[in-house]
This record gives sequence, C-alpha cells and structure tokens, in this order.
Amino acid sequence: MEDSNGGASHAVHISPEEVQRFCEFLYRRTGISFTEGKRYFIDRRLEDRIAATMSPSFQAYFSLLRADADHEIEHLINSFTVNETYFYREDHQLRCMTSSLLEVIASQKKPGGTVRIWSIPCSTGEEPYSIALWLMENWPQVDSYNVEIVGSDIDTRALRAAAEGIYGDRALMRLSRDLIGRYFRPMADGSHQIDEGLRNSIEFTRANLIDAKDMALYRDFDIIFCRNVLIYFDDVSRRQAAENLYDCLRPGGYICLGHSESMSRISPLFRVARFPDAIVYQRPEADHG
Repeated sequence: MEDSNGGASHAVHISPEEVQRFCEFLYRRTGISFTEGKRYFIDRRLEDRIAATMSPSFQAYFSLLRADADHEIEHLINSFTVNETYFYREDHQLRCMTSSLLEVIASQKKPGGTVRIWSIPCSTGEEPYSIALWLMENWPQVDSYNVEIVGSDIDTRALRAAAEGIYGDRALMRLSRDLIGRYFRPMADGSHQIDEGLRNSIEFTRANLIDAKDMALYRDFDIIFCRNVLIYFDDVSRRQAAENLYDCLRPGGYICLGHSESMSRISPLFRVARFPDAIVYQRPEADHG
C-alpha cells in the first residue's frame, strides 16, 4: 500500500471498535458524522496519518492525537476535509446577491457604509473570490460601500492555498476568457493566479462551525454563504451550526445554503426569503423570545 504522498506505509489493523472511537472523537471536534459506509475513506486516511507520525498502532496514534502532539489534530482534520469547488458555483445565488439581497441591505446603510460578507467554509478560496469578482462585474454600487469579504475554513492547508490564489483549468471552467484575462495572470505551469489586489482584499481565517468560541469571533455579517457542508453533519451538529451562524448575522441578514440543504428542516430561527433568483434564509429583523 502507498500513502498519500506516494511512499510505502506500514499496514496497521484498526478494529471496528477503534474506528468508532475515532469517529466519535472527530465528530466532537468537527461535527462531521461518518458512517460505516465511509469505512474505506476513514481507514485510508487514518492509515496515512498513522504512517506519517510513525505510530506503531492505532492506540499509540490515538494517544498522540488526543494529546495534540505536533498539532496532529490540525493535520488530521486537513486530511479528512473535502475541498472540491470551482468559481461561480451555484451562480444563481450570486445573481440573487446583487439583484435582490444587496438592494435591501444597501437601502439600510449610508453611502460609504460597510457591507460584510462571509464565506464559510471557503475551501481553497474559489467562493470568496467569486463573490468579489461578481460584485465588481455586476453591482454598480460596489464602489459606494466599504465591502468586507471574509473567507473561513477549518482546513488550514486549504486556507494557505486560498491566500496564494493559484488555480487550474477545472476551477476556472465557469469563467469567460475575458474574466480570466482581466483578473488572473498565467503561470509557467499553465495554472493562473488571481489578481494581487483581489487576494489582498479578502481576509482568510480559520473557524470551526460547531465551536461556539470560534464562531463568537465573527459578528454582524450582512450575508453568509455556507454551502454544501451541513450535509456532512448529523441533526445535532446542524442545529448547533445553525445557531452559531444565526449569532454571526446581523438582524435582517441573509444566509445562502447549498442547493440540497434546507434551513427550514434544521432550525426555526430563520425565516424563508424568496427572491426571483434564489431561496435564501434571513435572520428576522426583530428577535422574538
């Protein structure tokens, strides 16, 4: 067997009971719930981390993990997160942002006021950069307000890639040649790096959706994009994440979920907001109870 870097890794037997202990640990840390159907995925990544730390057994690795020696929890979480995305994904929500949401938000602010937008999880940066590009191309009032865009993720490796802003053809497949030519510079290996000004305009930070202390650092967002992550959580973690996100929105702010996710089935805190381009969810202007 080979590890994720192409080298040989030693085989370590992991019992069903040990897998369950590990999944419970990962769940408490991230809210991500893995079932027996993901056993191969779990085993492969666990074996890679056991080999990388040169642990002689699962028990030895698990002890190291719980002690967080050499920041192993961070390395483990990075290996278990999925960062599959591309520019202008689910662009109907981007259209909704500029045609409907920002019209409401801007009407409540003075020119020069701050509009805050959060992408969580932001993965390797395609979503927050898409938001910035879309605003520049499609919102005539973009220069009339101080727009702050924050991208956050639990995966520190993905955040480093986001800050670097280098992408291959697949990530850029939804962008026109004109957009790529104006906002990206070609690299020697055929990839493209996004404009330095755009890279500097977005703040990238680490955040854990189910960690109340982490989430308490983020407040007063007008729009939150939290797409295609809650499907990996169980009901308890989804509710916790929803409550944390609710606190991060200003009253009247909006949250956009993935196309297969419904806040109505997760939490009663939000109201459904229907617009021509998309259905989103809103923190009510006035909290009741």
